[in-house]
Amino acid sequence: MAERPTVLVVDDDPHLRDIVRFALEQGGFRVEEAAEGRAALAHVQRSLPALIVLDIMMPEMDGLTVCREVRRTHELPIVFLSSRDDEVDRILGLELGGDDYLTKPFSPRELVARVKAVLRRARPAPETSAASKPLMRGPLKLDEERFRAWWGEQEVVLTVTEFHLLAALLRVPGKVFTRDEVMTRVYDDGVVSDRTIDSHVRRVRQKFAGVGGEVIETVHGLGYRLAIP
Repeated sequence: MAERPTVLVVDDDPHLRDIVRFALEQGGFRVEEAAEGRAALAHVQRSLPALIVLDIMMPEMDGLTVCREVRRTHELPIVFLSSRDDEVDRILGLELGGDDYLTKPFSPRELVARVKAVLRRARPAPETSAASKPLMRGPLKLDEERFRAWWGEQEVVLTVTEFHLLAALLRVPGKVFTRDEVMTRVYDDGVVSDRTIDSHVRRVRQKFAGVGGEVIETVHGLGYRLAIP
């Protein structure tokens, strides 16, 4: 029997951790807990989980700081929780490298669905194999089996969601993707906002701009397409 993936739940509210633990365990996951940010970072260094469910608003070290520190060394998926219906927190979290978010109060069933969707995106597609050729156009190269990206000789580290977004555009160069089409191809649960997609696009652009690359073009009033002719 396959080993159950481990999810690290980080929240200073023990009652909420109990609810999330129960829901995730019912969904087939092993669950570890941390009550604050420093304990979460220590846990990640000790034993890398498959995914982190991370509260934004915590005392001492908040979730955004935890995410920033995790992203220095790891690209494991992160799903944010927020007690404030605040677009700034949502977008900032995603720009730091979060893969998804939920606003409290949320349905435990929806959280489990989001976690499963993010982890599905983190797995190689069934048709990929050791002999699979990378996706390439111009100086852009994506290795779908190892989730690695390059611009020329420079490797660009992407989160799972960022990688799938760019791969969707690269598979059909020249096509303009509406936000709904991006949502369908990248988010198989289909429950994200336009601003979430825009945030991921902005993050991908920033990363490639750092090595002199331009990979995503905005077609105003329509959507996005690969910027490499």
